[in-house]
Amino acid sequence: MRRPTIYDVAERAGVSKSLVSLVLRDSPRVSDEKRAAVLAAVAELDYTPSRLAAGLAGTRTRSIGVVIDDFANLWFVEALTGLRSAIGREGYALSVADASLNAHLGIDPLDAFRALRVDGIVLAGEATAAAVERAGVPVVVLGTRHVSGSGMPVIASDEAEGGRIAARHLMEIGHRSIVCVSGPGASATERERGYREAMGEAGLDTCIVPADANEEQAARAAVAPILGGGSAAGRVRGAGAPRPTAVFAVNDPMAVGVMGAAADAGLTVPGDISVVGYDDSPLADYGLVSLTSVSGDPREVGEAAGETLLELLSGAPAGSRTFAPRLVVRDSTSAILRP
Repeated sequence: MRRPTIYDVAERAGVSKSLVSLVLRDSPRVSDEKRAAVLAAVAELDYTPSRLAAGLAGTRTRSIGVVIDDFANLWFVEALTGLRSAIGREGYALSVADASLNAHLGIDPLDAFRALRVDGIVLAGEATAAAVERAGVPVVVLGTRHVSGSGMPVIASDEAEGGRIAARHLMEIGHRSIVCVSGPGASATERERGYREAMGEAGLDTCIVPADANEEQAARAAVAPILGGGSAAGRVRGAGAPRPTAVFAVNDPMAVGVMGAAADAGLTVPGDISVVGYDDSPLADYGLVSLTSVSGDPREVGEAAGETLLELLSGAPAGSRTFAPRLVVRDSTSAILRP
C-alpha cells in the first residue's frame, strides 16, 4: 500500500500543502479550525512526515528513542553509556523504553516513539517488521535481534563466536562435560549455537538446559538437571550420568543464578564446578562473584550504533558492523579438579 503524502493530508483536510507544513511546524499563523482539520487528517491517514521534510521544516526534535527488552540486564548499562557518548556529541537526547514493561497494555514502544516524533530509533530489543516500517525514521539495530529489514544497519558482537570462545576455554582447562544454560531471544540462540559448534568440533556431547534469562530462573533450572540427582537429572543428562564439571550460561545474571544454586547444593565454584557467563556486565566483576565472562564490549558497540544512526540522520549511507568478542577470565573457572 502506498504511504500517504503531505498532499494526501492537504486534500483530506481541504487545505493547501503549505498550510499543512505550517501545522507540522506548529506555526501560530494557523487558525484553530484549520489546525484541527489538518491534525484530524494526519491521524486518519496515519501520516508520518518524512525525515527530509521534517528537517527542512525545522521540526526535528533532537531526540533518539531506544527500545530495550530487559531493564534488569546490566548489559544495557554499558551499551547505553556508549550510545549516549556518541549522540551526545551532536546534542541529541535519549529516551529509553522497555518493550516488556508495558506489554500488558498492548503499547508498542516504536509506536510511542513515533507519536513523540523522535528523529531516529536504536532498536536494542525485539520488534515486529511492521512496527519498524511504521516508525518512519532511521532505525539502527543494536545487538543480535530477530527483527530484520532493508536499510537497517545491525551493530553487534559476534554472538556465535562468543559461545565458541566460552566452550573452548572450558575445554582448554580440561572440562569435557559442559552444560549450556540457554534462554529466549536471538542473542541467546546465537551464543548457544557457538557452544554447540565448539562441542561438536571436539567430539563432545552437548547438553542444553533452557531457562528464562534471569538469575532466579537459571538457579531453579540448574538445581536438578545440572547440580542434583534424581529423575530430572537423568532426563537431561542420561540415566546414571555424572554431574557436569562446567556450565556456560548465556548471560551473566543466569551464570550468577547457577553459582548461587551450586552454593545451596554445597558445591564450590570453581572447585566442584566451573561457570562462564556472557556480557562481562558490572555484575561479573563484583568481588564476591568474580565471574569469567565473554565480553562483547557493549560500550563500544553502543557507541558504534550511535555513530551509525548519526550517519543515517545526516543522509549518509551506513552499513552493519560486527565486533569480535573476547574472554575475561576471573575466579569462577579453573582446571578440572575431579575425574
